[in-house]
Amino acid sequence: MIKRVFLIVLDSCGVGFAHDAEKFGDAGAYTLGSLMKQEGFSVPTLQKLGLFNISNVATPAFPAIASPAGAFARIEELSNGKDTTIGHWEIAGIYSPDPLPVFPDGFPDEIIDEFSKLTGRGVLCNKPYSGTDVIRDYGEEHMKTGALIVYTSADSVFQIAAHESVVPIDELYDICQQARKLLDGKYRVGRVIARPFEGVWPFKRTSRRHDFSALPPSDTLLDLLKSQGLETYCIGKISDIFAGQGVSKCVRTVSNSDGMDKTMIAQQEDFHGLCFVNLVDFDSAYGHRRDALGYADALMDFDRRIAEFIDKMNTDDVLMITADHGCDPCYNGTDHTRENIPWIVYGDCIKPIDLGTLPTYSDIAATVADMLGIKYTLSGTSRYERIKK
Repeated sequence: MIKRVFLIVLDSCGVGFAHDAEKFGDAGAYTLGSLMKQEGFSVPTLQKLGLFNISNVATPAFPAIASPAGAFARIEELSNGKDTTIGHWEIAGIYSPDPLPVFPDGFPDEIIDEFSKLTGRGVLCNKPYSGTDVIRDYGEEHMKTGALIVYTSADSVFQIAAHESVVPIDELYDICQQARKLLDGKYRVGRVIARPFEGVWPFKRTSRRHDFSALPPSDTLLDLLKSQGLETYCIGKISDIFAGQGVSKCVRTVSNSDGMDKTMIAQQEDFHGLCFVNLVDFDSAYGHRRDALGYADALMDFDRRIAEFIDKMNTDDVLMITADHGCDPCYNGTDHTRENIPWIVYGDCIKPIDLGTLPTYSDIAATVADMLGIKYTLSGTSRYERIKK
């Protein structure tokens, strides 16, 4: 019997553009492929697990190996989106046929006016912007006026940047809560995000970012696990993404390294259920910043850390490694890319086979539920029978 599943999301580490990527303006995007082109790139642990055995991933420099240690697959996104919220919801069993609203021209006056009235502060920017560029361009005016920097992206997000000396962090979180209540109906964005920064120009964003997500539209894998008596141990921004719904334990992190430290701590604890981890730096620090070398270095660091994790796994543990979308650092713009995701499954009880290309991220949720022996009623098909020894 499997006692614990550790599901680690390498945020944005897609394995090649999806069949419908052209509809999203992403034909040709390939996040992992861009990393594989960086000088010195090497991920021996992931290679042994089967990363380069996933269809269309291997190259002469990174060949598939004869006997991978894990089961592996390429998975397509069924939902209509390419963002964190939709991706994680699908991983947890929710199919989203309708995309969350986006605001390429900024938010309408009725929302901004009401937001300003609620907070008692003016608003700067109100258009799609890079998170680092927006504090560079509006930070000093914010310092002088106290007006909040509101911006968005190609994702369904309402982001609020404020200097911690002007808007204390608790006040910023309260402002985000007010925005979360305001943004409903046709304006129901996936996430309201607090983006605090500090220092003098050039300003620096702090680690006290906090996401205020829309409630999932239905139960997720987390709800099913918790309601049937199993632990849902969430590390990183997982609890934020699911608005705390179905979460029995939440551990926040400030970096990928911290996330792996916390995951290693969780590994030492005695629990029965799912440890669901998000490593956000791949996306926020490197993908969106179009830092391919930094992204490659971060994945190599993860490769070293996951080798340590594997050495300490119990015989009734299962490790899963996946992603939630792409964010190709060598592609156009600074936004997410519509890509397939990798899925690697490893453990003493797992048969190392090629699962091919699967039709929905929700196959992950169905498989986790099957492994842990709970009743599953959501989207997706379990692949456990194919991979169990």
